[in-house]
Amino acid sequence: MPEIRKIKLVLEDGTTFEGKSFGYEGSVAGEVVFNTAMTGYPESLTDPSYEGQILVSTYPLIGNYGVPGDEKDENGIPMFHESDRIHISGLVISDYSFEYSHWNAKDSLREWLIQNKVPGIFDVDTRAITKVLREKGTMLGKLVFEDEDVDFYDPNKENLVAKVSIDEKKVYGNGKHKVVLVDTGAKYNILRCLLRRDTTVEVVPWDYDFTKDDYDGIMLSNGPGDPQMCEETIGNIRKAIDIEKPIFGICLGNQLLGIASGGSTYKLKYGHRAHNHPVIKAGTDTCYITSQNHGYAIDQESLGDEWEPLFVNINDETNEGIKHKTKPFFSTQFHPEASSGPTDTEFLFDDFIDLIEESKK
Repeated sequence: MPEIRKIKLVLEDGTTFEGKSFGYEGSVAGEVVFNTAMTGYPESLTDPSYEGQILVSTYPLIGNYGVPGDEKDENGIPMFHESDRIHISGLVISDYSFEYSHWNAKDSLREWLIQNKVPGIFDVDTRAITKVLREKGTMLGKLVFEDEDVDFYDPNKENLVAKVSIDEKKVYGNGKHKVVLVDTGAKYNILRCLLRRDTTVEVVPWDYDFTKDDYDGIMLSNGPGDPQMCEETIGNIRKAIDIEKPIFGICLGNQLLGIASGGSTYKLKYGHRAHNHPVIKAGTDTCYITSQNHGYAIDQESLGDEWEPLFVNINDETNEGIKHKTKPFFSTQFHPEASSGPTDTEFLFDDFIDLIEESKK
């Protein structure tokens, strides 16, 4: 058992939780959010949508199955992570398992956090922390050691997408459909889902003018922060709407498509993060169980006459997707690529390919 130091989680309202350190020994600040998933912490920690955030896991036992390695598939994409690094600023859990066991584990969660310079705190009441966040809303916070305090930091005042997007265009696959994936913080599983469907995927930076390229369809990815920060992306989406080739947006991509079409977004009180979020397809009784990670949503009342809601969250009736009434554009606030999480809605990738095939006739 390693020597364990004391560490504190301090919220901006002054609420303080004292616990024990199990990660990198350095103080950090960010936006404190919670995730209710029981499994999938390697995927969550590498999800770029968590950039700048201190993540509270409500499931009490974390670390018991370790962390998988960085093996790559035939396309050179890491098989068990959602990006090339950890994106959370800090991790808050109730009980850390110093002993781990899994056939695919290559390291402990503790060692992985240390390697990526991410602090972690355990032996705190995550139920109490989550109750504060649900009642008061997502707030700023910091993980601090006794001898190293830091100032509070609001990541949403920065263009987080610019921090997580790739620097230059990359091409994957050799399929018959050419899809441009706009990387505003794309999870690798979006890329995997596209490549399984006979596509050539051109991954481009967030501010790249993809409308000048030859393509069959546009995929708008997930990503972190306030969508209003992505002015260049929004401008390019507006031009793509005029071109009228199929567009499919996910998470932040849903919000960006909504803004580009004339709508507006707002910040949720504490967001939706984790598995098993029920959404209903608008105008039907069909319910899907989804994986989600976002803090902003589209204001459905702001949508123009040519657009309509595609999915609605059953829990709070917030927007979970939009669709153009006559043109091949649609998006979802949840994650149909769901890694980790339920795969109930992966068929939406097939719908996107169907739109592409139809548009090429």
